[in-house]
Amino acid sequence: MEFDLLGWPEDGPRLRLDYRRFAYAGKFVTAATGKTVLRDPDDSLPPLDDDRPAPTGGPDSLPPLAEDVVAAVAFNEDRTDPTTLWLRYVTVRRDRRGDGLGPDLLRRTCDAADRGYETVRIAANNPFAYEACHKAGFGFTGRETGVAELVLERPAGAPAAVSREAYQSGLDRYRARDLDDPERAFLAAREGVEPPEIDAGHSDD
Repeated sequence: MEFDLLGWPEDGPRLRLDYRRFAYAGKFVTAATGKTVLRDPDDSLPPLDDDRPAPTGGPDSLPPLAEDVVAAVAFNEDRTDPTTLWLRYVTVRRDRRGDGLGPDLLRRTCDAADRGYETVRIAANNPFAYEACHKAGFGFTGRETGVAELVLERPAGAPAAVSREAYQSGLDRYRARDLDDPERAFLAAREGVEPPEIDAGHSDD
């Protein structure tokens, strides 16, 4: 597994992902955010169970479709606090979800934030994303965004110290919402437990 910092926001990196394989694919084409990715050059793309048309070539300014990328993060600096970096979008190729790639890439992106940032923040809109963020060293702040996403943060250079009470308080926010069956089952299994251990990640090839 290879980590790659494609560039910071001022570099204008663009990443073209297959929308049939990645959520939020359109968010990574913009040049307004920095990008990091995990690549797996030895991985082969599985057949698609998706009848939607394949992505078209697009304008010449767009890069070719990134077929070796298995996970990606888009980020930018907080608009009011230059010491804080926001991780805006995280996506993992659908057939590789559950492999620990999301926490691994989040952790590596935080480690690469060595430009004077003190804090890295992210917002989670579901309990599975919330859990993945904790595996990358984030902790719940007790705050929510304007669209009811839970805000988590960690120091740029090290994992956050997270108590069971703080971790469970975030899960309780989700428990009060209208959830699907997998989310309810997940939250029931996490009732009263400690935060997950920090994911050590995958070594580079």
